[in-house]
Amino acid sequence: MIPDQPQALHWTIDGLRIAGLAWGEPSAPPVLALHGWLDNANSFAVLAPLLEGHYVVAIDLTGHGQSDRRSADATYNVWDDLPQILGVIDALGWKQCDLVGHSRGGIIATLFAAAKPDRIRHLVLLDALIPEPVEESIAPDQLGRFLDDRLRLMARDARVLPDLESAATARVRKGLDEYAARLLTSRAVARSEHGVRWTSDPRLYGASASKLTAGQVEAVLGAIEAPVLVALAEDGHARHPELLEMAQQHLRDFESVTLPGCHHFHMLDSAPMLAQRIREFLASND
Repeated sequence: MIPDQPQALHWTIDGLRIAGLAWGEPSAPPVLALHGWLDNANSFAVLAPLLEGHYVVAIDLTGHGQSDRRSADATYNVWDDLPQILGVIDALGWKQCDLVGHSRGGIIATLFAAAKPDRIRHLVLLDALIPEPVEESIAPDQLGRFLDDRLRLMARDARVLPDLESAATARVRKGLDEYAARLLTSRAVARSEHGVRWTSDPRLYGASASKLTAGQVEAVLGAIEAPVLVALAEDGHARHPELLEMAQQHLRDFESVTLPGCHHFHMLDSAPMLAQRIREFLASND
């Protein structure tokens, strides 16, 4: 699989450089794609060219890839990227778009679709569901973990590896397919004096300051007006029956499909099958 060459894009939103990649003709129906935790826009390098007839723009979320890190006083809660996502959609001149999210990007996409239902035509979640709800009683402990992690991670130096090959191997050792690892790593490192260093912000490894309760998650789902397709991987990370049941109960227009593969199935052999299913979903709900 050799992905088509995309167009490199970037915007300045709220003083932050947001980088992205685009596939297709700008006049085609627009799709915005959000990657998962510690990934980047290259997460969609295989899938995007297969979404024929659409203009797909994938961004590097803040603290990932070639986008800026958030300021020292900022956080990386799942809702913190929402203003920049809206800024990118506005900068592209889109009144509405289809929204695709993988993993953590799917959770962010769900929140955006609830907050701005008039801007999203269809929502597609790739091996992602909704934010897992928590009990209200954990709030103090959650804040404590956030504060402890923040201090520890802000003091951490970026890990330096000898070369790009070593960086890709590091991701393979954590369970990522070699092909996907090479694609993602090529956009996830920067050259340094002694080799290459990860560009991702260490604070992404820390605990969130706050999480949503069951009532808040239900309200989020109830606010989504767009039809929703959840595509799960057979060997993925998002197979939680209780969350799937919650989505079925509270979403107005919901369907799901399970396809072969692992968490990054959209970058591997299942990509053509997944792309066909997404194209059918977008066409049938126009």
